[in-house]
Amino acid sequence: MEQPVRYYSTNLASENLSFHEALLQGQAPDKGLYMPVAIPRISVEEIQEFRDKEYWEIAFQVTRRFLAGEISDDKLKAIVKDSYNYDVPLERVFERKYVMRLDRGPTASFKDFAARMMGRLMQYYLGAEKRRLLILTATSGDTGSAVANAFYALDNIDIVVLFPRDEVTSRQRKQMTTLGKNVRVIALDAKFDDCQALVKQAFSDPDLAGMQLSSANSINIGRLVPQIVYYFYAYAKLAIPGEQVIFSVPSGNFGDMMGGVLAMKMGLPVRKFIIATNENDEFPMYVLNGKYNKIEPSRNCISSAMNVGHPSNLARLVTLYGGIMDEKGIIHRAADMDLMRKEIWPVSITDEETRKTIGEAWKRWKLLLEPHGSVGWAGLLKYFHTNREQFNADPLCISLETAHPAKFPGEILKITGIDPPLPPSLLGLDSKPEFVSDLPNNYPDFKSWLLENYKK
Repeated sequence: MEQPVRYYSTNLASENLSFHEALLQGQAPDKGLYMPVAIPRISVEEIQEFRDKEYWEIAFQVTRRFLAGEISDDKLKAIVKDSYNYDVPLERVFERKYVMRLDRGPTASFKDFAARMMGRLMQYYLGAEKRRLLILTATSGDTGSAVANAFYALDNIDIVVLFPRDEVTSRQRKQMTTLGKNVRVIALDAKFDDCQALVKQAFSDPDLAGMQLSSANSINIGRLVPQIVYYFYAYAKLAIPGEQVIFSVPSGNFGDMMGGVLAMKMGLPVRKFIIATNENDEFPMYVLNGKYNKIEPSRNCISSAMNVGHPSNLARLVTLYGGIMDEKGIIHRAADMDLMRKEIWPVSITDEETRKTIGEAWKRWKLLLEPHGSVGWAGLLKYFHTNREQFNADPLCISLETAHPAKFPGEILKITGIDPPLPPSLLGLDSKPEFVSDLPNNYPDFKSWLLENYKK
């Protein structure tokens, strides 16, 4: 009989919880983030058996390692099969260099992978407990639309999304603001970090304790577990048995990166993670010199969903490497930086490099990238240019494309002359009416709005 995995807080001052307790709670009471006490393992032999399985079947095998004993296999199979009813293309660019397109879900973003499964798990547990939750989530672009769509019209959940008014594209915004029903959206004259800070403050406010608040940001462990899956999927489909893979991950709040690193710690044969940020280079500088300094305010780049000056999930990464970082970014115990540098290669990509990469990728390989995917691809190419003497053979490399190019038509049309065709999820969006509230960037006004709209 498999023992259920327990989850502890990165701040080490809250009790350990089961998965479903951590899922519904979101952030720990001590303001830390939940992590598995023991990371389950998957053997190389079993990973090889994934090669002929569909995506949802791999999702079942991977996620049940974290949920066994808390949900039946039959119910979990039904949830993952319903969550992953779309393609996950692995596009060969040249030699053994691939782009994994995580943009075919209902909101054309990689956030669909986490949000759809998370929403269905929450609905399952809330229904069993006859409870209702109010989800608060901050977004720098794609999180809000993916979460809003995944939780839209669910019986046991209300959702409030906060976003920086001037740092999301029109199509990203309308994927959130045109839904209505149980989805409320707030625009702030602020940065993503400000939106995230308001959400975190609400979670720790005793005056709001009766509201049954939780999070759908990647601070929630329920967002990370589904994101582990596509790393196993890509490796199983493309790798020669036994070889190591190099992943390049465009990174903002670092939830996607944490899914990959957890996959590696579960046994996925990874040679290196390239963690590619935009000009918000707090993480590359931290790895370089071992000192962490937040960027306040975050720098506004064309890869807008990655405009994060203090990634929440960095606390998880520091914990995974033996350190302790609190929610403010203060390091109380140093991580094993030598091991981190061995496994992770961070790089910062400028807007100029992002645009240049979009143009060159299209001209050279007919590879259509949007700004976030361009950051990942540029990071991969820069890694090879910097470390070319290490490679005698042609290693398997997979760069993540995290959003559909049609969500960023302005930059792509300007650079390539191509107006990306709309995926089904974006058709008709521009003409729909919007439902959005405007608030100033301060906690008292946000708290008053919550109390007025969601009575305890």
